[in-house]
Amino acid sequence: MFSRSNPRADKAAMAKERPPPPSVAEGVISIVGPGMKVLGDLETEGTLRIEGAVKGTVRAAKAVVIGKEGSVEGDVHAHDAVIAGRVTGRVVVGSRLELQATSRLEGEVFAQRLQLEEGAVVNGPVSMGESSPAHSRPSSRAPGAVDATAPFGSAVTGPN
Repeated sequence: MFSRSNPRADKAAMAKERPPPPSVAEGVISIVGPGMKVLGDLETEGTLRIEGAVKGTVRAAKAVVIGKEGSVEGDVHAHDAVIAGRVTGRVVVGSRLELQATSRLEGEVFAQRLQLEEGAVVNGPVSMGESSPAHSRPSSRAPGAVDATAPFGSAVTGPN
């Protein structure tokens, strides 16, 4: 009536039936929360959501989402991006960039596709399509150039 089964064989059979686990980065969303300030570069293989403030370069293999209260002072590199907050720096997007009505972008924009809502502000050159640079294109400043965003009386120059 009751048969005794081999527990090890049962576990092996169950393990064969399970689908392989997703990669670690797949589906992972990293968050810079409201009120949080990050000084330095951020990099993720997944998606990064910014509701706070970041001073540094932001890189995401999947997407960057910047909320209404979020801000980035530095370059943003991602496959896709949705911006509702502020960015001061270069934005390089391999696929789709969405600038929502509350967004304010000061700097160069490179994207394959662009969705711009009424009310969004872009101050800087915009390049779209095949002429867009690769994700790894570094921000450039001529040697000896002065950073116009530095406080009055301080001289901040590019790399020597």
